[in-house]
Amino acid sequence: MSLNVSPDLLSVAERGEVSDAEFVDCVRTSLPYAWQVVSKVMSDLDGTGGEFADHEIPPPSERERGELLRALASDAIRGGLERHFGAKLAFQNCHRVAAFRFGAVDSDRYRAFVSPRGQLLNQSPELRNC
Repeated sequence: MSLNVSPDLLSVAERGEVSDAEFVDCVRTSLPYAWQVVSKVMSDLDGTGGEFADHEIPPPSERERGELLRALASDAIRGGLERHFGAKLAFQNCHRVAAFRFGAVDSDRYRAFVSPRGQLLNQSPELRNC
């Protein structure tokens, strides 16, 4: 299961739309490692003032790796995080997460990061299981 959904939040969802704030809070509490990584890369993006920041530290265990995969493989979760933090997330392997300002999504750097070449260049034998 990707998220720990409280009975109250499930009831809200069954009645209609869930707010981004409610959804993002569920993500934050359900996937704390993924939240920490995304928060850090978004903070780094804000701190640099540039168009790009990334996180390249492998997760400490399979549990954390799974959190990151679940968070970034889900369109709903990734979209919620992007709206919450105000930047586009990009993902390679099981650990490399990048944040791009929305205006930089048409940049050479973004296209290089999400390209097949970028994916291949970010491979290593240590990361084969991710």
